Amino acid sequence: MRNFIVSIVFLSSLVVGAQNKVIGYVFEDTNANGKKENKEKPIANVAVSNGVEVVLTDAQGKYELPVSEDNPIFVIKPAGYGFLLDDYNLPRYYYMHKPNGSPKHLKYKGVEPTGKLPKEVNFGLLPQVENDEFKAFVFGDPQPYTMEEMEYYKRAIVDEAKQQTTGISFGISLGDIVGDDLSLHQPYKEVMKAMGLPWYNVLGNHDMNYDAEEDRYADETFERNFGPANYAFNYGKAHFIVLDDVLYPHPITKKGYWGGFRKDQLDFVRNNLKVVDKDRLIVVSFHIPLYVGDEKHFDAQARQELLDALAEFDHVLLLSAHMHTQTHQFYGKEQGWNKPKLLHEYNVGTTSGDWYSGEYNEENVPVSTMRDGTPKGYAILTVKDNKYELDYKVAGKPEDYRMEVFLPQVVADKKGGNSFVYANIFMGTEFDEVDYRIDGQEWKKMNRAVTMDPALYAKVQKYDLSPTLVDGKRPSNPVDSPHLWSARIPSNLSVGTHQVEVRTKDMFQRVFSTVKTFRVEARAKQ
Repeated sequence: MRNFIVSIVFLSSLVVGAQNKVIGYVFEDTNANGKKENKEKPIANVAVSNGVEVVLTDAQGKYELPVSEDNPIFVIKPAGYGFLLDDYNLPRYYYMHKPNGSPKHLKYKGVEPTGKLPKEVNFGLLPQVENDEFKAFVFGDPQPYTMEEMEYYKRAIVDEAKQQTTGISFGISLGDIVGDDLSLHQPYKEVMKAMGLPWYNVLGNHDMNYDAEEDRYADETFERNFGPANYAFNYGKAHFIVLDDVLYPHPITKKGYWGGFRKDQLDFVRNNLKVVDKDRLIVVSFHIPLYVGDEKHFDAQARQELLDALAEFDHVLLLSAHMHTQTHQFYGKEQGWNKPKLLHEYNVGTTSGDWYSGEYNEENVPVSTMRDGTPKGYAILTVKDNKYELDYKVAGKPEDYRMEVFLPQVVADKKGGNSFVYANIFMGTEFDEVDYRIDGQEWKKMNRAVTMDPALYAKVQKYDLSPTLVDGKRPSNPVDSPHLWSARIPSNLSVGTHQVEVRTKDMFQRVFSTVKTFRVEARAKQ
């Protein structure tokens, strides 16, 4: 792997000051040296963008775009081609055009002045085989605030996932790459290098320059370390769009942040989608989910404009993180999605779990179960043509650990009806079917339970009820889980050991089950 794919031609006699357009070529970089050479053939019909406009290369692989004093120039990778990667496996698909550099007052460094625009900004691509069926890792919120937490992230997530990359084409982190201290971007890159995969990154609200005076400058350090905060690429029959949906400072109150998009971002989405085949799967990744309870967290007009832009496509998936819980949301007319098929947003559970809280496990890493009872972990996106499936891998557990069943270890004879069995289906949705049976008898339906996960509640209560200090940081208070089901334990069970089996059929029509045992005992006569 080489450090550069962007071929920049600097010829002093040809560089013109104050240029208002950029010209370059997209070519097949057969020798992978990042330089455009006469023997290397051009690639036509490849999309290139300045962050707003999107154009296609001509038969000679040439493109031309207008530029201002602050533009990312980037190629939108077509299917069947790959990028050269830098030393940290970050795709090098862009040239940052900032003649004067980032604002100088920022606490964390931004992009250094790039000076005059070069005569050509060229992009080399590598031919690669891309199957119509492929997989990608999806990581939510690593969010380490310290190097100690970075080590937790490495040991709990990266050291495991790097052993499971067979069949994985690339990965993406959905923002909050670090926790406010942007100097941790570099250690994060060093940790992620071990994944050995092309890795894409999303900007989160904890990756921003908090001293930025305008939203367009809130991503300067992110741009320095990772490149554009808004970009796109193709893989197989899927088209991926990555967006920064954190407005900072809040455009109305000027305090804190707000979910939403600027006009230039929405223009980029619209212009980009004009050159995407309508039969493609569109996967849009951002940090803050489109809907969270009330309407205060997101700019409703910007959200609607995004939905309107996506409405021309029949196959769309939204990926977000931010919440430190795991939820599947489905949007219809009430939410502004005016198509027969509901729009699916998967709000991915986080790799940091509940901000590295809880007791320490056998690896001396905080258990860090999220507030809805979902253990920390990471997702796997499987694309098949223009369809998709989703899985969630709990860190440190077998692949088939997809639910946690909670019930009493022992119940009293003829009193079982006062006790319940709970099933937290980590990837559960409102459309899932969840059943249970006892001792192999008839399957019976479980009911969705809008309440806290009792297993998590017990763990948190340990901190509050223990007469001595419990190791680790106290977890956050539990919240109602959106993927919890319950059923009463029958009162007519015989004394002895019994087996309860829980079975679920998910939104992809896949069936999973797990088994737990409990005892029925007779009370001693008083």
